[in-house]
Amino acid sequence: MKNVNNKPIDIVIAWVDGEDPVLKKKRMKYLQNPHSKGISGAAPTRFRSLKEIEYCVLSIFRFAPFVRNVFIVTDQQDPKVDAVVKDYFPDRLKDIRIVDHKELFVGFEAFLPTFNSICISNMIWRINGLAEYFVYFNDDIFLSQPIHPTDWFEGDFPVLRGKWVASPYERLLWDWIKQKAMPKRYTSLTASFQVNQWRASAMLGFKGIYFRSGHTPLVLKKSTLAHYFHNHPEILKENISHRFRHYSQFNTVALANHLEIQKGNPIRRSPQALYIQPHNRKENYVARKMKLLESDSKYLFVCIQSLDLARESVQKNTFLLLDRLIKPKS
Repeated sequence: MKNVNNKPIDIVIAWVDGEDPVLKKKRMKYLQNPHSKGISGAAPTRFRSLKEIEYCVLSIFRFAPFVRNVFIVTDQQDPKVDAVVKDYFPDRLKDIRIVDHKELFVGFEAFLPTFNSICISNMIWRINGLAEYFVYFNDDIFLSQPIHPTDWFEGDFPVLRGKWVASPYERLLWDWIKQKAMPKRYTSLTASFQVNQWRASAMLGFKGIYFRSGHTPLVLKKSTLAHYFHNHPEILKENISHRFRHYSQFNTVALANHLEIQKGNPIRRSPQALYIQPHNRKENYVARKMKLLESDSKYLFVCIQSLDLARESVQKNTFLLLDRLIKPKS
């Protein structure tokens, strides 16, 4: 369970069950704040979970058996993956650990509770026992075929998956205009995945272009984040101060990627991920996408986003297709 350099690789998965009544009550306490009206990062779909986490974990154990540990980060919740893992990979049960937010935020308890995946990602390097080399997943991302350690790390370098794109100056200008012209309507600007990645690059002095990652497993070195945040504690505190996603925040992985680039990391690859968004699609949309996934070997990963918004029939068919793709044949 080690990579080509004889160093362990761990997985970290962020997970939340937004339908948990205890968590709902906790979240609503902060949404009742008058300043929380219209927060894009408080949309219910950000917190809903079906059973994607089961397939995410199974895909890792099936297609990346070299992985050492799987850490599932939650807020006092249980993703209940033990039963399905016991059915298919009973010897890997010992390699799963549930990590509570309190473990990540030791010394930063004033910033809890948080309902913000950016804040959580800022702190994942603080997991006890986490390997120097690790890969960060959302629970809607799955491996789709066997992979090798070199798909994630080459020597000491994380594989940076994404592409260089122009800085989003037009988007920033338009956001500024909207808020100036219609301040009552735009009390809170949308916390854009594009803008928060750009912010990380701009913090480090990149101008005109930035390296944008997509919906794919995100490869990180613990020491890269630890060193930066130890030297810039105020930047960390400011970024984790928002309980819900905020327009002003920067993206953790983008920060790590640009720090790697500054250190001379030369490894760039395409995401090699198929993106599926089943909401408001035709009944056969997911089946067509999965057929493409199975027929094209370039796709190592698949992201199925916001499945909770899809019709129930689409959800059912999607899980049947994931069964075929991920669950080992008996």
